[in-house]
Amino acid sequence: MRFAGVVRGTGGGRAAAGLAGAVVLGGVLAGCSGGGAENAAPPAAPGGTAPTGSPAPATHPFTGGTRGLRNPVLAVKIENTRPAMPQYGVTAADIVYVEQVEGGETRLMAVYSSRLPRRVGPVRSARISDLHILPQFGRPAFAFSGVQSKMKPYIRQAPVYDVSQENGGSAYFRAGPKPIPYNLYADPRNLLKLAPRAEPPRDIGFRFGPAPEGGRPTRTFTARWPSATMAFTWSAKNKRWLSSFGGSANVGAEGTVLGGHTVVVQYAKTTRSQFHDFLGSYTPLIQTTGTGRATVLRDGMAYDARWSRPSDAQGTTFTTADGKPMTFATGQVWVVLVNDGRPYIP
Repeated sequence: MRFAGVVRGTGGGRAAAGLAGAVVLGGVLAGCSGGGAENAAPPAAPGGTAPTGSPAPATHPFTGGTRGLRNPVLAVKIENTRPAMPQYGVTAADIVYVEQVEGGETRLMAVYSSRLPRRVGPVRSARISDLHILPQFGRPAFAFSGVQSKMKPYIRQAPVYDVSQENGGSAYFRAGPKPIPYNLYADPRNLLKLAPRAEPPRDIGFRFGPAPEGGRPTRTFTARWPSATMAFTWSAKNKRWLSSFGGSANVGAEGTVLGGHTVVVQYAKTTRSQFHDFLGSYTPLIQTTGTGRATVLRDGMAYDARWSRPSDAQGTTFTTADGKPMTFATGQVWVVLVNDGRPYIP
C-alpha cells in the first residue's frame, strides 16, 4: 500500500468529534481510528520537481550555503526538556523545528544534510505532526526512539526511511549518567548507512539573501508554550540568535549556546490528534499546511511575515508584509512552531 497522507486532528477547544479535513492512509485508517477514509494521491516533490538525477543546486536549500549540496537528508527527534539537557548534535543541524507535545512541553526535530555531528540526542519518540512536516523533504531518513502502537501504521506508510531504534541496531547507544529515557543517543553516519537511498535536499520554500526592508530592531524574542518558554537574543558578535530555555542559557553538549542565524516563529493552529499518552494526555497536531502569520528574526531585526504551504508534500514559503519573498540569513534556521493564539493544551 502506498502512502497517501496522514491523519489529521479531531478539532480544537477540547476537540470537536470527527476527523475534520482529514487526509488518511486509505484502508489503514479503518483499523487505526475507526473513522471513514478519504484517499489522496501520494506526496509529490515540492514544485513538481523530482530530486533523482537532478543537478545539485547552486546553494543548499536548507541553509543557503555551499556545503553538502547532494548529501542525504536525515531528521532526528530530540528531547527538549530540562532533564535531557545538554543536547548533542543540535548545533550541526541545518534546520531545527520546535514542536509542542503532550503536557505543553516541546520536542525538537533536527534536520541534517550539509554536515553531520558525531552524536545526536537524547533521541526521543516521534509524533503525528512529524509526518505532516517531513513529506516536503521527499523521502528522508527519520530517526526516533519509537512510537505508540496506534501510530505504527502511519510510520510504515509515511514517505520516510524508518531508522528508528527498533530498526537501528548499533547506530543507537546509551551513554552518560542520565536515566532512561534521557540517555539514548545515535551516530548519524551509522543511521544513514541504514538508509542508503535517503534523498538529497530539495527546495522546501526557504529563500536566502540580503535582509529585506521593513524590519524593526529587536534584541530578544520569547516563544511560549503552555509549559515551556524559549527566548532568542541577538548576538552581533556571533551573528546569530542565541537561545535560552526557561530563562537559562541553552548550551549544547559541545559547549556552544544553541541558536540560529534565522529564527522563524511560525504561528500555526494547534489541535487535538487522535493519539494520547498512557496518562490520557492528547498529542497535539500542529497544522503546518494552509496559511498564517510568522515573525522572522534575522540580523538583529524582526519582520512581520506570512507563511503559506498548500499541502504536506510542498514546502513553506514566507513573504513580507508587502508580499515579497522573506529572505533568510545564510546558516542554520530554527522553525519555532507556536499556537496561533494563546499557549494552549488541546
